Amino acid sequence: MPVLTAFVAAALAQARYKLLEDGTFFGEIPPCPGVWANETSLENCREVLQEVLEE
Repeated sequence: MPVLTAFVAAALAQARYKLLEDGTFFGEIPPCPGVWANETSLENCREVLQEVLEE
């Protein structure tokens, strides 16, 4: 497995998600400050969180 792919997978395994009062999902990766997403669905939140991490 390439190094970047392994890093992304390991980081995403540590992601934390919350359903907010407005019905959106907030996701963050605590060991990676500044990597967060806020989306209308959990799946979109996961996808955006991965994109932010990869950037």
